[in-house]
Amino acid sequence: MQRVLRCGDRLVREGARGEALQTFATEAVDWPESATALREQVRALVAEHGERDPVRRANCWTKADPAFSRRLGEAGLLGMTWPREYGGHERSQIERYVVIEELLAAGAPVGAHWIADRQSGPLLLRMGNEELKRRWVPAIARGEAFACIGLSEPNSGSDLASVRTSARRDGDDWVINGQKVWTTGAHVAHFMIALIRSEPGSERQQGLSQFVIPMDAPGVTVKPIIDLTGAHEFNEVFFEDVRLPATALLGEEGNGWKQATAELSLERSGPERYLSSMALFTELVRHAGKHPDQTVRELVGRLAAEAWTLRLMSASVAAKLARGEDPALEATIVKDLGNSYEQAIPELVQAVVEMDLNGEDALARVTAYLLQVSPSFSLRGGTREILKGIIARGLGLR
Repeated sequence: MQRVLRCGDRLVREGARGEALQTFATEAVDWPESATALREQVRALVAEHGERDPVRRANCWTKADPAFSRRLGEAGLLGMTWPREYGGHERSQIERYVVIEELLAAGAPVGAHWIADRQSGPLLLRMGNEELKRRWVPAIARGEAFACIGLSEPNSGSDLASVRTSARRDGDDWVINGQKVWTTGAHVAHFMIALIRSEPGSERQQGLSQFVIPMDAPGVTVKPIIDLTGAHEFNEVFFEDVRLPATALLGEEGNGWKQATAELSLERSGPERYLSSMALFTELVRHAGKHPDQTVRELVGRLAAEAWTLRLMSASVAAKLARGEDPALEATIVKDLGNSYEQAIPELVQAVVEMDLNGEDALARVTAYLLQVSPSFSLRGGTREILKGIIARGLGLR
C-alpha cells in the first residue's frame, strides 16, 4: 500500500514501510532583473521579422525560417547559456527561458534552429571532442548551423532500443548504413546527431553510440514526408556507406543509450510542450471580445489557468537545470501534461464556438489546422505510453 503526501509544495510518495520513495516539487522562479528588457527585445524582433499568418504561428517551433534564426543569432539570443569561448553568451537558464517563452507565445518561426539550440549544442559542449565543438557550436550560436536528431527507425514504433542502423569500423573511419524516419527538420539541417548500433551483434540498449553526421556527407539522402496538411516537417534519412572520421563519434563508444536518454530531458520540459496551440487560444480571446457568452468565458478561464500551472511547472524544471540538477522525472511529467493540454485546445474550441472549418477567418483556420496536426503532439519526445512508464518508475511504482 502506498500513499501520496503533501509536504509544503512537495509531493512525497510513501512506500508500504513508510519510506519516502520519490519526490516531485514545483517552486517559485526567481525571474532575473533582465527579464523585462529581454521580453521587449524579443517582441521588437518578432514585430519586425516574425510570422504574420495565424496558421503558421501555431506549432511554430516546427516552422523553419533560416533568416529569422540568423537574426536571433545576431541579437545574441541563441546559445545564450553557452561559454563565450564557443560563441555563447554565458547568460542564465532562466534568461533563456524568458526568450523562448516569448518566441513561442508570439508564434515566431523558430523551427530552423530549435533543435540545435535546445539540445544539440548543449550535448556537443558536454560530450563532444574539441573538433566537433569548434566546428558546430559557434555556428549554432550565430544561427547559421541547424541540427536534426536521428532516433526513430522504420518498423520500430516507439521502441528506440531496436536501432538497426549500423556503424562499422574501417581503419580509423566509421562507415554508416541504415535509415532514420520521422526526422524533424532534416531537410534544413546541417548535421544530425544519430543513435547508431556500433557493436556488431549487440541488442537493445547495449552497443549503441552517437555520431555527428554532416547532412552533406556523401551517401546521405533526405526524402520528405508530407503530412495531411501538406506541410513538410518530417523526413526519411538514408545512409549508404557514409564514411565518417573517428572524431565523428560523440562521447564514449557504447554509451549512446545513456547519452540519448539524458538528452531527452532537455527536449521534454520546455514551454514548447504546452504552447503549441497558444495561437488558437489567442484567436479564441480575440473572437470572444469584451462580452463573451458564458461558455466561451469559462473556456478562456480554464485554458488560462491550466497554462499558468504548466508554465510554473516548466519554469521550475528550468530553475533546476540552472542549479545543475537532473530533473528528468519532472521534465517527463511536464511533457505528458503539456501535450494533453495542447491537444485538447482545438477540440474544446470547436465544441463551444460555431464555425465553418473551411472558412477564411483566423479562428476557423487555426482550429482546422490544429485538429489535424495535434494528435501527433503526444508522439514527439516519446509517446504517452512510454512516458507514463518512465513516470511510474520515477515515482517508485514499478
